[in-house]
Amino acid sequence: MGDSMKEVVETLDPVTRHIIPDSIDIGTLVPLKTTLELRDNLSIDYAYVTRAPTKLTNEVVNVVRGMVGDDQAKNLPHLRRCSKPADLPPHLKNQFMNEGSNGRTIHTGKSQYLYIMLGPQDEMDYGELSAGLSAIDGIGEDLFIGLIQIPLFAPTSQVQANAWSQQFWQTVYRKNNPLGPHPSNICRTTSVVSRDASIWMTLAHQIARKSHKAGYGEPVGAVIIKRTVPSNKTDMVKNEANKADDTGAESTQGDTSDTGTANLEDVKAELATADDTKAKGQTADEKETTQIVALAGDARWCRQERTGHTGNPMAHAALRAISMVAQKLVRAENREPAASNPILEFEAFQDQPLLSDEQVVFDAEHPSPDGYLCHDLELYMTHEPCTMCSMAILHSRMGRIVFRHRMPLTGGMSSEDRGYDLCGDDSICEDGPCGGGKGLGLHWRKELNWSMLGWEWETDQAERLSVNPHLHA
Repeated sequence: MGDSMKEVVETLDPVTRHIIPDSIDIGTLVPLKTTLELRDNLSIDYAYVTRAPTKLTNEVVNVVRGMVGDDQAKNLPHLRRCSKPADLPPHLKNQFMNEGSNGRTIHTGKSQYLYIMLGPQDEMDYGELSAGLSAIDGIGEDLFIGLIQIPLFAPTSQVQANAWSQQFWQTVYRKNNPLGPHPSNICRTTSVVSRDASIWMTLAHQIARKSHKAGYGEPVGAVIIKRTVPSNKTDMVKNEANKADDTGAESTQGDTSDTGTANLEDVKAELATADDTKAKGQTADEKETTQIVALAGDARWCRQERTGHTGNPMAHAALRAISMVAQKLVRAENREPAASNPILEFEAFQDQPLLSDEQVVFDAEHPSPDGYLCHDLELYMTHEPCTMCSMAILHSRMGRIVFRHRMPLTGGMSSEDRGYDLCGDDSICEDGPCGGGKGLGLHWRKELNWSMLGWEWETDQAERLSVNPHLHA
């Protein structure tokens, strides 16, 4: 573990420091694209363009304002209103040189003319536009009105703006993104999340392997954290200390391995030290820190025969983790505990801790129990969640999601179109090549009432957790 990572680990809460492995696998965060960025970022329309002496530019613009109004005339802010003849895209330059009586003259030497983009074709009447421009002194019989293609939406990068400037009309990138999260927000948040993302992803991999080894489910793991500041952390420390006194050091029935799990007595001692520090009036640097809220492995095969290909869909890792967060919130409200005797012989959700690592995290109190379920929390998963889990993540108001393995056939977060024949398993795909269709991109959809930032975690260090391509993670 490098020195920089050790510094990050020292800022974590005591529970996390006791369950994370000694070796942290380092990875890189790649922001997820939205469906609009991948499909609708190039919508083409036609616009009128004219040319006039530089001194008449304002009069031409005033004609347009008189036709469509001042607000409408200011539309398409990502396109230059005026362009010098030398700055036109090559195809427009060749076209316009041969149009009009003095077209070639305008494009030679130091021209005193400008090309002016007037606006979309469907918003202007050609006859009215022609009459208005002809009335300007200095244009007269040399009136020129051309029709060009323009991109309706703003570019999402400088590279895209440069390409469109050569393909359509001079285009400006204004460092925004109408098709997804603002670039500055992505950049700023990525720098924050990347500081400790490797820790949470390593922990997700660890719980996934343990749950799979125990026979509970597939090698899929989920970690939910709360990003907060030290002033709020002290309250969490007291809650964890009180809970540790009540729970003791008993491990959960069914846990098959104690390797890498926390010793609750050590946790209690460290929590007490942190409480003493607060009592003495010592203050920490005002820096962001993170605290683990829920930890869950997949449990779709727990307490049932391993038949079919799906298992128990209500015991996916993401759903179990979200339910554990909910139980912490209920516990914080001092509600009556659930009956010890289950109503059903089989508990479908399997949302009680099954491994000792899960139990340690579950026993620690929620660091911010006044919020709504998973609002502003962060979810780290070994695999891209399935459509069902993706919608549950959205409805729980999760703030951010990071996953490692894409699931092109079943995942709900990625926006890329699904390819065909992705699994190559003829025994499963008896009707021919599987796959196809558009990706859902559920992390950021305009028609949904919640959006969150998402990343894919790329690494060559962590062991790959291979699953069937048809698996719903």
